[in-house]
Amino acid sequence: MGVVGGLMPSPLHFIALAQVALNRWTRAIFVLVGAPLIVDAALLALTFFLYRWVPHSVSHDIAYVGGAALILFGSYSLIEMRRRSQAELSRDARMTYASVAAALLAEVTAPGTWIYWLTIAGPILAEGRQTGYLRVVPFFAGSLIGYYGSALASLLLLAWGASLHKAFKQRMLLIANVLLLVLGVVYIFHARFGR
Repeated sequence: MGVVGGLMPSPLHFIALAQVALNRWTRAIFVLVGAPLIVDAALLALTFFLYRWVPHSVSHDIAYVGGAALILFGSYSLIEMRRRSQAELSRDARMTYASVAAALLAEVTAPGTWIYWLTIAGPILAEGRQTGYLRVVPFFAGSLIGYYGSALASLLLLAWGASLHKAFKQRMLLIANVLLLVLGVVYIFHARFGR
C-alpha cells in the first residue's frame, strides 16, 4: 500500500520536482520525505489519542483548503517565474521557505492523507490497542518504507527522464507548477462534485 502511495503523483512530488529543476536536491528530498514524516507524526498522535472524536467528513472539507492552497502556491510560483530567471529563483530563500511551507500545507490538506489516517490507520491502531501494538508495527513500518522508497525512486526517475530531453528539463519548473494548479482544481472539483 505504501508503494502505491509513493508512486501516485501528489503535490509533494510536484513541489519536489520543482526543487530538482532548481538544482536543490536536498530540499527536494526534504519536501518528499521530511514534510510527510512531520505531518504523519502529528496525525499519528491525533489518531492515537483523538480518533473517536475526529469527524470522518474532515477529508471532504479539507479538500477545499488543500485545493485553494495548491492553487495559491502554484500561482505564486508561476508569477515569480515570470519575474525572475531560474538561477535567481534557485538562490532565493523566500522560494525555499515557501516551497517547504507549501509542502507541509499540501500534506496536511491532502484528502488522501486524512482518508488514510481515518479509514485505514485509525482502525489498525484501535486493533493494536486491543491486541498489542507490536502486532501493528509491521504494517506501519512496511507502509513507511514502501512509501518513502517509491516516492524517492519516482522522483529520481522523473529527474533522470527530464535530463534526457533538454527542452523538457528547461520547462520542468513550469510543468511542475502548472500541475500543482491542476491538482488544486481537481481537489476542489472532487470536494464539490465527488461522492
